[in-house]
Amino acid sequence: MTVRAGTGHVGTGVQAAAAGTTVAGNPQSSKSQLAYDAVKAKISDGSYGAGFRLVLGRIAKELDVSVVPVREAIRRLEAEGLITFERNIGATVAGIDPTEYLHTMQTLSIIEGAATALSAPLITDVEITKARRINEQMRECLSHFDPVRFTSLNLEFHAVLFTHCPNPHILDLVHRGWNRLNAIRASTFNYVPGRAQESVAEHEELLQLIETGADVDSIERAARNHRAATLIAYLKHAESTAEGE
Repeated sequence: MTVRAGTGHVGTGVQAAAAGTTVAGNPQSSKSQLAYDAVKAKISDGSYGAGFRLVLGRIAKELDVSVVPVREAIRRLEAEGLITFERNIGATVAGIDPTEYLHTMQTLSIIEGAATALSAPLITDVEITKARRINEQMRECLSHFDPVRFTSLNLEFHAVLFTHCPNPHILDLVHRGWNRLNAIRASTFNYVPGRAQESVAEHEELLQLIETGADVDSIERAARNHRAATLIAYLKHAESTAEGE
């Protein structure tokens, strides 16, 4: 889910992202879908960060299609809020909507906290070991920080902890929250990398609570505060950035 600097080249990554994409029916529609999948994949993995300028002709050349299907794909992505058009610039990757991020993180802190607490008694020793191994990969990631990879590992870690939630409605809401974060490419760690180290430490504290059979309320509170701390870090960053402008 997240954002890198908005500069760079389209490169062969677009071709790789689109490889194997086939759509039955109209050839033009198939090409449009190919362009859509390719560009969306690069936005989702952070290769096209906020503000990245999308040059339609360049993308078309990389995909070996005309500009028409690329333009159609861009329009679809604009309708989804992933791309905006700016005067004298053209199509660019949209930035994070602070309000949408705030609401999503507030909701996720509540429902993921509940899901983790309900899931805790069902988490096996093997899964605790798996989660700890993922957290160690996150720790190793700190020295040469990659916010996109860190965010991906972060989801893997939390998925281990909430996946056994016996309430399917709560679990569905958790997945929706993570999907919404992915849609807005919100990686707080890209903006406040210092939060990443704190997050890794909090992960270990959460694992210890689950491992030692802590009560449900303690686990829920720890999981909720962990998510809330990430939100607070981003809001402080956004506030200081606004004051500096």
